[in-house]
Amino acid sequence: MSLYDIPLRTLSGEAASLGDYKGKALLIVNVASKCGLTPQYAGLERLQERYAARGFTVLGFPSNQFAGQEPGSAEEIQTFCSTTYGVSFPLFEKTDVNGDDRHPLYEVLTRTADAEGQAGDIAWNFEKFLVSPDGTVAARIRPRTEPESDEVVAAIEAVLPA
Repeated sequence: MSLYDIPLRTLSGEAASLGDYKGKALLIVNVASKCGLTPQYAGLERLQERYAARGFTVLGFPSNQFAGQEPGSAEEIQTFCSTTYGVSFPLFEKTDVNGDDRHPLYEVLTRTADAEGQAGDIAWNFEKFLVSPDGTVAARIRPRTEPESDEVVAAIEAVLPA
């Protein structure tokens, strides 16, 4: 099964898939609103604004699996993201990224190793996966790496559609 075939649900509950973004570079991030890393939403939004016209989008997947840092309802998450950080990128339903109920998307993503060669479970909120326009996972970036770091920007620019 391709990443594009995995069924998803938007934060508002509508059926979706990564197929809706085929041909774009994607930065898939598990997000949370009550985490020390939550200010990364601002950097993610700036990346969205900077690269959207060039075939790029951030996709946010709220997860409550790390110290209960995403306890809100879909409406609360949407309101927080839009009013606090001006988030314009797509958000999806609350997702398990680890464990027995891990979402199929994260079953595939977590097979990818980071720059140190480590694959497996998501370490914390704001772990990032860069997906190239052909649907392959191009990079896994650990949570503490800021969205606008040289590492992330260079990786995004390397996979933007021609």
